[in-house]
Amino acid sequence: MTQMSATYSTTTTARHIADRFVNAKRVLVTSHDKPDGDAIGSVLALARALRQRGRVVDIWLSGAFDPVLQCLLANEQPGRAPEKLPSADYDAVAVLDTGSWGQLEHLGPWLRERREKIMGVDHHRSGDTDFTDRIVDTRCASCTQALVPIIDALGVKFDMPGTGGSGSIAEALFAGLATDTGWFRFSSADAAVFTLASRLLSAGVEKDRLYRQLEENSRPPRLGLLGRALSNIRWLANNRAAIMQLMPDDFATASGSPEDLAGVVNAPMQVGSAECSVLLSQTEVGIVKLSFRSKPALHAGGGFVDVNRMAGEFGGGGHVHAAGARVKGEMSVVAQQVAIVIERSIAELG
Repeated sequence: MTQMSATYSTTTTARHIADRFVNAKRVLVTSHDKPDGDAIGSVLALARALRQRGRVVDIWLSGAFDPVLQCLLANEQPGRAPEKLPSADYDAVAVLDTGSWGQLEHLGPWLRERREKIMGVDHHRSGDTDFTDRIVDTRCASCTQALVPIIDALGVKFDMPGTGGSGSIAEALFAGLATDTGWFRFSSADAAVFTLASRLLSAGVEKDRLYRQLEENSRPPRLGLLGRALSNIRWLANNRAAIMQLMPDDFATASGSPEDLAGVVNAPMQVGSAECSVLLSQTEVGIVKLSFRSKPALHAGGGFVDVNRMAGEFGGGGHVHAAGARVKGEMSVVAQQVAIVIERSIAELG
């Protein structure tokens, strides 16, 4: 299990990080393995901002990701790990949307050798990376939101260069903000989030086009995997929690892959009594992936299930309402361990 630092916090200012980028001729920008919408949006937003300032920027992504996110990349041809590692000489490196070495498995060794060049920007509460310069703003609903002060300090225009917002800094920022807030449904979507969203829409973002591309563009196997997951759903704690499992045979039957799982864990949350949902999936022998989701409190000041804490018991993490982990072990054993944690968490909620 990765030991997260108790002192994972901001160490510098947005102005200082912007100045370091301006003084760099060539920059590599990356994020955590298997990047989501916020990770890709963050990488694209910063890369586009630095290119406006005349910097040479290479984007590097690690591991597979949801195919629907490909639309954000436009004409980008990012480097991909672990198939390949960066070979150029960089003056600065940006690591976005993570503070965990465990989430940087594929580029980790390469990054560790260049610690003095790395700047981190994150919005998660815990991490164990030891970058000297980092911004950790847990008030932000997305990493793209945490990036805005740095991009503002760079003095660039949000609405360039695409038409209708396509390929712009604004589009990339909005994609991360929207996807990490569940399209503004999650409790993290506060007044500051809507203020930023308004600014980005004013810069030309076409939210209807983005929503269709990102949320209504799945492959048919996703529905097959959803059906398989729901067919073995198990309700715990008097129907207040759901646990689902997907085995290699399920992926084979549905002709699906892990990249088709986006949103599957959320399905049980439609039940009124449900406080949280967990999806266990296995595509590698001896490795079980855990996805946790929970609802915000029904009333102000009320209780809710903190799935970040639950995921932490398995060496993972994330947010209080959305988290994940990877566990070594057999599905049946891991499922029983997860059920115990769920039951205890619901009991503590009262």
